[in-house]
Amino acid sequence: MPALTIVQEYNGGWLTRELMDDVATYLDMPPIAVYEVATFYSMYEHKPVGRHKICLCTNVSCMINGSDGILEHISNRLGIGFGQVTEDGRFSLKEVECLGACGGAPMMQIGDKYYENLTPEIVDSILEELD
Repeated sequence: MPALTIVQEYNGGWLTRELMDDVATYLDMPPIAVYEVATFYSMYEHKPVGRHKICLCTNVSCMINGSDGILEHISNRLGIGFGQVTEDGRFSLKEVECLGACGGAPMMQIGDKYYENLTPEIVDSILEELD
């Protein structure tokens, strides 16, 4: 998993089949073992992502506390939905099942940072602070 993470970061945030094959060769394991890990965990991407990957939780706690409204706000503001990247390549939006911050729902993750108790105004403030 750390090897895939390093390679993904080096490649701009996503994995190609060739890179996964290289990891398998380097670790002396069958390529299928690498593919299984890379496709099971949601932290690995298989197509280009934005410089800022917004991971929005839509699981029960977040849903009950308004993640649908946050999704609508982000989609309207950025012009993208889940699995899409803005035309300028600045943002991508990903649906995630649970990020383990149910007490701060609704929440999202951008990079290594969690943002909790989201409102449209808080989301706007967060997005404006990003380069």
